[in-house]
Amino acid sequence: MHPFFSDFWRDFGFGPLAGGAAFRPRIDVSETDEELTLSAELPGLEDGDFEVTVDGDVITIKGEKKLAREETAEGYARAERSSGEFSRSFRVPFDIDPDSVKASYRNGVLTVVVPKPVESQPQVRTIPIETA
Repeated sequence: MHPFFSDFWRDFGFGPLAGGAAFRPRIDVSETDEELTLSAELPGLEDGDFEVTVDGDVITIKGEKKLAREETAEGYARAERSSGEFSRSFRVPFDIDPDSVKASYRNGVLTVVVPKPVESQPQVRTIPIETA
């Protein structure tokens, strides 16, 4: 039972490995009738530290967060920043047109907008009602 609780609390930043855990970016996924949007927290990364790839119906964000430390004579009393390679993949219910995907990176947040194909968007049409 102990590993269960360790994993549970580590996801919230607590537990024995919280400070030395590998970096895993938090990602929000939102959806409208026209598109999917993924917003990934990538604090401290430069635009060359990660990439976005599309393979059929899977979009992947992967990269590496390097931990830069300035060594001092005193050393560190505690290091809580996480680092390491990461990869997050999301399967969507349609094939993605790679040429239509847009990505932007501002203030440590990567935003990826994936337009839905026209055939998967709801076709709402108002039907005229005849009156006598």
